[in-house]
Amino acid sequence: MRKEFVFHLYNVEHDNFINLLAKCPEDKRLVIPQGFNTSLYWHLGHVLRITEFHVFDLGAQPTSLPQKYHEIFFYGTKATEWKEEQLAQLPAWDEMIAMLKEQREHLYNTFKDRLEEPVPENFKKAENFGELMLTTAAHLSNHNGVVAAMLQLLQQK
Repeated sequence: MRKEFVFHLYNVEHDNFINLLAKCPEDKRLVIPQGFNTSLYWHLGHVLRITEFHVFDLGAQPTSLPQKYHEIFFYGTKATEWKEEQLAQLPAWDEMIAMLKEQREHLYNTFKDRLEEPVPENFKKAENFGELMLTTAAHLSNHNGVVAAMLQLLQQK
């Protein structure tokens, strides 16, 4: 598996995600548009947490995000179900954007020469770190589409 291809694909989706989020006005970050159960704020935290999950957790590598990211942004969570104590401990938007950018560098530095290295059996059926990287690129692509749709609705209001 060519690292240039894997990281190019991931980087394109990552850049698209960052660029989409940059279009969100500050006062719309926590708004949940009609027909959705999440906010753009949730998407940012979710992508940060699930990227770590797909590559580091499934690859049996050390993780670095605080536990609150799991509780607020993991699979199955919804911004519509956040309790007051969760809202009070939401990380700052700019902090999460910075962490997302750092995560990109950390992924590259950690796995650039390990893409063919086998990983434990996992629900994604990935056999190596390269395949785990591709699952997170696909996950990002999915969220890019949802975020783009949400932005259109939020800009109409």
